[in-house]
Amino acid sequence: MHSAFADGRSWRSSRATAILTALAATTLYATAAGAHNVTEGDAGYIQEIWGVNLIPFMYLGAKHMVTGYDHILFLLGVVFFLYKMKDVAIYVSLFALGHSTTMLMGVWFGWGVNAYVVDAIIGLSVVYKALDNLGAYQRWFGVQPNTKVATLIFGFFHGTGLATKILDYNIASDGLLPNLLAFNVGVEIGQIMALAVILIVMGYWRRTTAFLRQAYTANVVMMTMGFILVGYQITGFFLA
Repeated sequence: MHSAFADGRSWRSSRATAILTALAATTLYATAAGAHNVTEGDAGYIQEIWGVNLIPFMYLGAKHMVTGYDHILFLLGVVFFLYKMKDVAIYVSLFALGHSTTMLMGVWFGWGVNAYVVDAIIGLSVVYKALDNLGAYQRWFGVQPNTKVATLIFGFFHGTGLATKILDYNIASDGLLPNLLAFNVGVEIGQIMALAVILIVMGYWRRTTAFLRQAYTANVVMMTMGFILVGYQITGFFLA
């Protein structure tokens, strides 16, 4: 009996470790892919086409989202302790609303915002959410920030970051609004795809006995990655 219990506990621990490793590997892969940057091939395509091109821009939007590690890290932090799909839908919708609003308005009105500054704030959004998951604000200040408002506000910054990159490639004015809307639809499709993977992995992970213990480590790692993003962008700002 003792042996069987030990074997079962070992198996559950191994499964939890495997899930945590898979999450880390996915994040590291995404990190290598790049954040808001548009690849050279995509940039050349954007600059060459003219008129309404809904499907290509939808594809580019989805590609941006699933390879945008800053978005994925923030989404992971947002849903980390959300167990009900209703809550997930509310928070992800707020993030999408903020992201969509500033992306569309930023490109349409040509907001000239420094990309390094915006991306540094986006890195801070990851740090903020990791600290929130760790309960840091309640311990340090005795208050809990409004998580819904914070998700919406950081969504604004994520969208602004994307808008600054799109503006660098001078999209043709002919068909601009339909193309931007198609791009945004693609971003939301990509967000749903990334979120589905996150929720599936989290669902398995949460069923392990080691989840709460490993959750602390995972959020510390997330916070560290956020600080690395901030440092990278600040360095780029001063060296640019």
